[in-house]
Amino acid sequence: MKIWRNIFMMFAAFSLASCSLDDDNDKDITNEINMSVSAEPGVMYNLFDSMGEHPIECMRVMTEDEPGRWQNLYFSAVKGFTYERGHEYELRVKRTILANPPQDASDRRYELVRILADKKVEDVAEPVDKVVKTEADIEYEQQCPVEKYAIAKGGEYLMDADGKMTYADGTPTPEIDKHAQIYLENILDKSHPLWQAGARYQATYAYVLSPLTDEIRLVPSNHACFLFKNILTESEMAHVQQTMKQGETLHYNLILANVYKRGIQKMLFTIKKK
Repeated sequence: MKIWRNIFMMFAAFSLASCSLDDDNDKDITNEINMSVSAEPGVMYNLFDSMGEHPIECMRVMTEDEPGRWQNLYFSAVKGFTYERGHEYELRVKRTILANPPQDASDRRYELVRILADKKVEDVAEPVDKVVKTEADIEYEQQCPVEKYAIAKGGEYLMDADGKMTYADGTPTPEIDKHAQIYLENILDKSHPLWQAGARYQATYAYVLSPLTDEIRLVPSNHACFLFKNILTESEMAHVQQTMKQGETLHYNLILANVYKRGIQKMLFTIKKK
């Protein structure tokens, strides 16, 4: 009986400890931390924007407990704080980590305690919708063009009569929702100051310079890639499939552009009829 009583007491103690742990896990955790805010905004995408067609300008922040790691936050993410482009901030914020966050939402809430520092770094221009009829109309960002990106496998593609895309070596191209994509690789040396730069040096759009038309089109990126269905019009796709002969090649140029629709890099890719 004594043995069974000891076992029962141990089990009861373990159960109480487990309940205590569960109670702790069900509680929100709130503390005050310092947060750095970059003068350069970043780019992010809404959770429901699965195709990445609508980039959103946002704040780039770094917290004291995660030094060296820049994160993107909505401009309204810190309650009581109003972000101004071109200003570098040091904030004291109250951070609450939610034990049971809403579905498809962040588990963190921020509220401004006070602004510790506010330094104006430079004037950051607002995005401007500009009519682009020729390549000369495309305005380039400061310090650009720069070799920041490369197209995977040299940017050489094959298309068959059914519109199926592969790389020149015959391997399949990456796809999103069954749509072939042009994948961009970041080739910039990590020691380069533009490696951690904000929205000014991220490929958010691309101007398409087609060999089949004089019209220049602006298309959105899709998380470090561009979809062929956006790059080639229906008539261009039909031309490759139905008109081009085997081995015939088209040369396209993409001028990568940032969230302000200013150029950052020009690059070439080719499509050969399989």
